[in-house]
Amino acid sequence: MTPPESVQAVPPAAQPTDAPPDALVALRGLLADDMAEVNRLILEYMQSPVALIPELAKYIVAAGGKRLRPLLTLGAARMCGYEGEAHWGLAACVEFIHTATLLHDDVVDESDLRRGNATANAVWGNQASVLVGDFLFSRSFQLMVESGSLDVLRILANASATIAEGEVLQLTTAGDPATEIEAYMRVIEGKTAALFAAAAEVGGVLAGRPTAETDALRTYGQSLGIAFQLVDDQLDYASNAAAMGKSVGDDFRERKVTLPVILAYQKGSTDERAFWERTIGEGEQVGTDLDEAQRLLVLHDSLAETGRIARQHAEAAAEALAGFPDSPHRRALQDVAAFCVARTY
Repeated sequence: MTPPESVQAVPPAAQPTDAPPDALVALRGLLADDMAEVNRLILEYMQSPVALIPELAKYIVAAGGKRLRPLLTLGAARMCGYEGEAHWGLAACVEFIHTATLLHDDVVDESDLRRGNATANAVWGNQASVLVGDFLFSRSFQLMVESGSLDVLRILANASATIAEGEVLQLTTAGDPATEIEAYMRVIEGKTAALFAAAAEVGGVLAGRPTAETDALRTYGQSLGIAFQLVDDQLDYASNAAAMGKSVGDDFRERKVTLPVILAYQKGSTDERAFWERTIGEGEQVGTDLDEAQRLLVLHDSLAETGRIARQHAEAAAEALAGFPDSPHRRALQDVAAFCVARTY
């Protein structure tokens, strides 16, 4: 369904004016050689004598995505002066953790489409998707151990547990548009921001940097992850479907409680709250309900407010790196924070 013209674009108030449009491209360019090694390791560690495992794993990995999390590990390590090769394995580990959670998420959400392609569970079924997700989690722990650092193992293992906690916490808010903002923020801090934080932090730990610097990297990743998820929430109702590689309103159809919905519910009239309770709470949706949801989100400034909150977190991410010496890698990582809230996909 095509959204009304008035809500197809992200509200201007949500977009920074100084975000380099090629920030992610610039970061990838700086780390091209490193990323080539990461991709090699990903292919190597996907292999298994059980044919279905590499087949399904290759399908989900090849589906694309921004590869932002492994780029954070590589960029943080290089910014901190690391000159070895162990960051390749950690970046691959981070990507495996992320991919495993995608496989599990799509099963839990009963999703049929991701980035314009059929989800793995739609192709191979739920059982295969869950089990291959478990395989990738196992591979990630093998890669963690190979780093030889107990600190790295602790950080990434803790992140894996926190992600699972965030997903379970999300179940407790599912279908409840009256969810408090604080409760929703705890969900995204767990299911999204925790891996961003760990991905950045381990780069500094691997480089042997002092605690103040690794803490700053963790703050950077945490703030960036929150901003990234909030923009995803916003784009689901406001973006162009072709640009996103998904249908606009997937969150609405899947009855996901996200920040724009929470804000609109809190500001809504009795009738408007009844609308959200029917469509999100009870799952009773008719053909015109997405249009009405978008109208209410615009009426109550919920999309723009979500964007403003996202920008605050992105600015906090960039500021967290201010104490590091100026370098191309630091500038690229800071620019990525601005890119995350200016993107339209």
